[in-house]
Amino acid sequence: MVAAKEQFPKLTPEDYFAWEETQTMRHEYLDGEVYAMSGGTINHSDISGNILALLKTHMRGSGCKVLNSDARVNIYETTNYVYPDLSVTCDERDKTTTQYITYPCLVVEVLSPTTEAYDRGNKFKMYRRNPGLQEYVLVDSETIAIEIFRRTEQDTWQILNYQAGDVVELTSVNLTFPIEAIYEDIVFEAVAVEET
Repeated sequence: MVAAKEQFPKLTPEDYFAWEETQTMRHEYLDGEVYAMSGGTINHSDISGNILALLKTHMRGSGCKVLNSDARVNIYETTNYVYPDLSVTCDERDKTTTQYITYPCLVVEVLSPTTEAYDRGNKFKMYRRNPGLQEYVLVDSETIAIEIFRRTEQDTWQILNYQAGDVVELTSVNLTFPIEAIYEDIVFEAVAVEET
């Protein structure tokens, strides 16, 4: 999904929460400005659903929350709020909030051509402010490929790449699975080959 800036005066966080409850679309809130979130493709939705089912089943009974794209994440030590495709929090402080979480250990974004630059760049820059975030996962929606950015003990980020046939490991939630589980029932568009 991609954000498009709405054209009206800046809002306080409180005004934003009240205003968004009356909207039919979701909006991210960054530095007083709101950005409408556009819809995604069927593959985007199916991939998100597959990941959600995998995480929900694995995390059942753990005391952690697995949240879909309707749940906001408050960017640590700011009044900015974004919508990841999926997030997991095991932090006690997030159990008392109803409009957003602040301390995810895992954030997943399903990439599309219109969101990839934002998800890789500014959005990741915002997410990694949170010292509790252990993994940031980028899932390709046009081919079988996943990138995991994993925080190291030295507070740097290690990049792990997975492709068809690989077994994916999410250390933040102690889950290992074949990459194909995320791409179950996904139909990729055929790429036309030009004849010379």
